[in-house]
Amino acid sequence: MGGGATTSTGGGFYDAALHKRQALMGKSGPSALIKNFRVFRIAAFACIGGVLYGYNQGMFSGVLAMPSFQKRMSFHLNNCQAIRKKDMGEYTTDQTKKGWLTAILELGAWIGTLLSGFIAEVLSRKYAVLVASAVFMIGVVIQATAVSAGHNAILAGRFVTGMGVGSLAMIIPIYNSEVAPPEVRGALVATQQLAICFGIMISFWIDYGTNFIGGTSAETQKDAAWLIPTCLQLAPAVVLFVGMIFMPFSPRWLIHHGREEEARKGLASLRGLPIDHELVELEFLEIKAQSLFEKRSVAELFPELQEQTAWNIFKLQFVSIKKLFQTKAMFRRVIVASVTMFFQQWSGINAILYYAPQIFGQLGLDETEISLLATGVVGIVMFIATIPAVLWIDKVGRKPVLTIGAIGMATCHIIIAVIVAKNIDNWKEHPAAGWAAVCMVWLFVIHFGYSWGPCAWIIVAEIWPLSTRPYGVALGASSNWMNNFIVGQVTPDMLESITYGTYILFGILTYIGAVFIWFFVPETKRLTLEEMDVIFGSEGTAQADFERMAEINAEIGLTQILRGQNGVADPSYAGSSEKEKAQEHTIEKL
Repeated sequence: MGGGATTSTGGGFYDAALHKRQALMGKSGPSALIKNFRVFRIAAFACIGGVLYGYNQGMFSGVLAMPSFQKRMSFHLNNCQAIRKKDMGEYTTDQTKKGWLTAILELGAWIGTLLSGFIAEVLSRKYAVLVASAVFMIGVVIQATAVSAGHNAILAGRFVTGMGVGSLAMIIPIYNSEVAPPEVRGALVATQQLAICFGIMISFWIDYGTNFIGGTSAETQKDAAWLIPTCLQLAPAVVLFVGMIFMPFSPRWLIHHGREEEARKGLASLRGLPIDHELVELEFLEIKAQSLFEKRSVAELFPELQEQTAWNIFKLQFVSIKKLFQTKAMFRRVIVASVTMFFQQWSGINAILYYAPQIFGQLGLDETEISLLATGVVGIVMFIATIPAVLWIDKVGRKPVLTIGAIGMATCHIIIAVIVAKNIDNWKEHPAAGWAAVCMVWLFVIHFGYSWGPCAWIIVAEIWPLSTRPYGVALGASSNWMNNFIVGQVTPDMLESITYGTYILFGILTYIGAVFIWFFVPETKRLTLEEMDVIFGSEGTAQADFERMAEINAEIGLTQILRGQNGVADPSYAGSSEKEKAQEHTIEKL
């Protein structure tokens, strides 16, 4: 999940807009969610996209373990001959093909991520969700034809589904952040991460239930065992598609495209206030200031792209990312974002989520249903472990949480490797060892849930200056999906060829990730954007942004509103210089 820079508690900085808004609506917290219940319902509904992402991520791991699916795919994997394991009587398939069946979704998601910014800007966030949902449903329908068309249908369907998943994973948080008022924005955006974990959790248990259709052997189990969890994705996707038709447009998108009156009415409706209410006017001008800031930044950096045509919007994404590599200070931010996402994926989390039943089978849980049951526990503990991060990450900080989480995950990997190395050929004589390794997998997921799951995304979202943040976050997301694809592709081969060496590799890389975070990634908790510039060595970048924003605030009348109507200073806005007020106001909006 993304997060924004927060204000510094020291010095003379404090935010006039925040004080005025709190005076009008009250402080953040559960009471703010109740007061903004309409927005909460809209954001929670949009998070069905997160459920789809999580469900798709977890569902296929159980499907891969089902004998009927293994048998069906073994007849179609380039005529790969099915072989029976001597002691288990199960059909298995070529591990590289299994990796492609899993990882092709991440490849599609990577492409979907690259395209989602363009689609969301040209069509609107609302219609972009409709497009992504439709693409997702097409992919599911293609997969459903795999009974007759074979593994090619699964490959094509998962690629198309991945494009939809990648787009939804990017667009939904943007949509939620733009319809939400500042008092509850963090909570509503964080709902996306919980929705993803919820989707993973329910997918594991649905797999466990459908595994018994027709029996649990390759000879008796029906194709419905894997077709049902695959096709069930259509239900929430259809609900999301139909429901989004009736959802409001993002006020930010409306303003950015010149539909200001429609944006005013939309804001008033979202907040449940009259259109001439002071809070509506304040938020409207804040969004307008942000829009003007982006347009003028583009006009300065890329004057040939300032006209908002579809081609210019598409081209802007790539030339802006190129801009990130042109100075040493910005390149350092690129390294932090992309390498953090590298270590998040090479911690092995998605190896666990994608191949949990196979991993548990390798740890001595021979029966498929027991492996699926153990996999279901993975979903539960991951969902529960994510909650503390949402509650306390801003208090504890990013570096200690990420470092402790990485050390915990890496230690679990090493312990699993030792157990597997000692018992790989005699699990039946030492069943307790197998269950000890399973418990280490569960503990690994807990460590990931409170640390690298949400916190890596926070780091990626908050280290950028205002003018480059959208492109920096897109770069971090691209690193995430590409490494996700590679891990999904190589894990089956590693589990088959180097067995316990797989856990050693993930463990060593995760220890290195802890070192990288501790020594190379600065603590970003409660830092202003100017302070970010100092620690990354790009002093003046945020200052230039602040000066431009201050000029825009004065131009559109926002400064006058913050100081009080008719030029009378608002008491909450006294005691700071004009420069400080403009800076702090800009920081809080981020």
